[in-house]
Amino acid sequence: MSRKIKIIVPIPMDAAGVANRAAQLPEDFIMPGTKVEFVPVSWGAALGDSYYDSMLMDMSVFEAGLRAEEEGFDGVCIDTVSDSGMYALRSKLNIPVIGPGQASFHLACCLGHQFSVITMWDEWFHLYTKILKEYGLQGRCASLRSIRPRPDLAELLEGKEEVVFAKLEEESLKAINEDGADVIVLGSTTMHQSHSYLQEKLPVPVINPGQVAYKLCELLLQLDLTHSKRAFASPEMPNDDMILSRRP
Repeated sequence: MSRKIKIIVPIPMDAAGVANRAAQLPEDFIMPGTKVEFVPVSWGAALGDSYYDSMLMDMSVFEAGLRAEEEGFDGVCIDTVSDSGMYALRSKLNIPVIGPGQASFHLACCLGHQFSVITMWDEWFHLYTKILKEYGLQGRCASLRSIRPRPDLAELLEGKEEVVFAKLEEESLKAINEDGADVIVLGSTTMHQSHSYLQEKLPVPVINPGQVAYKLCELLLQLDLTHSKRAFASPEMPNDDMILSRRP
């Protein structure tokens, strides 16, 4: 059976930037018969570094996924650990809508007692704090740690691997040895290039959130499961045309 999954990139970017993000899912990682489309939002946030940008991501991701079912997609993944727009899209859509944050944090709880989120800079901490509280997982998170350079969401880690990977390893070891983490979760899907390096260097599992979200989406489609409409009720009076008319 052929299936089509839409992966929404939460930052406007050109084709080269989208291709860098799409590289997190190698061709042999995708189930035969499944077509994956990485689609960037047409407007919205720049860096996700503030509550202001967080609101823009929620709205622009919501708009980008609003008609996914009508467009023939069988599932939606959101390419940010902030899970921007996820609950609103679940309310509108019947097909699975998966966020890397929820998927990865819960998987981390299956693999260990406590996990730490290792990310690029402190300005993203508010995104994790929000969803940890929303999912009731604050007590399972040992720490949030960052290496503090300003991230490039289009070029990702290209050309900076030698320095960035070592810093990520250093902070991860602090999370393990000082904070008590027994699982490490990468704090952004844009960090996927560091996953193999860290998994080889660290003594605990390392979760690559974009891949986890995608595989969970595949699993739900295989099992013919989707989110509960009792939990994510459909709107009685949707107004999609008004929402989408606001697009630039």
